[in-house]
Amino acid sequence: MSLGNVFDIAGSAMSAQTVRLNTTASNMANAESVSSSAGETYRARKPVFELKQVENLQPGSLPMGVQAGQGVNISGIVESDAPLRQEYNPDHPMADENGYVYYPNVNVVEEMADMISASRSFQINAEIMNTAKQMMQKALTLGQ
Repeated sequence: MSLGNVFDIAGSAMSAQTVRLNTTASNMANAESVSSSAGETYRARKPVFELKQVENLQPGSLPMGVQAGQGVNISGIVESDAPLRQEYNPDHPMADENGYVYYPNVNVVEEMADMISASRSFQINAEIMNTAKQMMQKALTLGQ
């Protein structure tokens, strides 16, 4: 694997973690939004990642069950199908005809853990890129 590939892989991972951080921030920003119907209520969103496949990989060059990748693609963002929070509050201005208000299916604790994980993953990939850059600089000075 060349250092150029390291930059590509770490760069795609950093982009993926940025999308993950943005969707998590959106979920947290909407965690306490209120709606008068289940259809209009914000639903938690999660990015879906997929492995960028290695081109020209020799058959049998990896152990069985191991996949080689060239980074990560963001294949989409999906809405959670977890149930919404429904609260009986007939005095609320957003209450429906039955007195219920609807809150998003966002679990703030889970979102915070996801945000920490994405932030750490981003940091690690930034460090990988920095290390690869330092290695390239050292290699350039070897001939001097």
